[in-house]
Amino acid sequence: MPLVHISMRAGKPDSHRQAICDGLYRAMHETFNVPEDDQFMAVTEHEAASFRYSPSYLGVARSDDLLFIQITANNTRTLEQKKALYRRIVELLGESPGVRPEDVFINLVEVAKENWSLGNGVAQYA
Repeated sequence: MPLVHISMRAGKPDSHRQAICDGLYRAMHETFNVPEDDQFMAVTEHEAASFRYSPSYLGVARSDDLLFIQITANNTRTLEQKKALYRRIVELLGESPGVRPEDVFINLVEVAKENWSLGNGVAQYA
């Protein structure tokens, strides 16, 4: 049950944002065993003054098309699954909507299963 937050510069069309969400879900489904219909994502857009990043930190040449992708998920995946997820996200977002690998910044936040309530005030995974 990943919860995904995507932050990006404002100005892209709806189809661009939809392709990002579609690619992220597909990558999580393929590498993290995320079930069908388990799609919980929020996209936030920021004007230039509210979106700050280093264009060269750690030797990565980033552009204004940078995406910050934060995925909160259960702490049940292996290191190999995490690496596969990062690779697959970059591959799929490169295909559509055409995001450069350098512009895909991913942060995975892992939580215990009991830290979720998916509605009705119930801890469904506890």
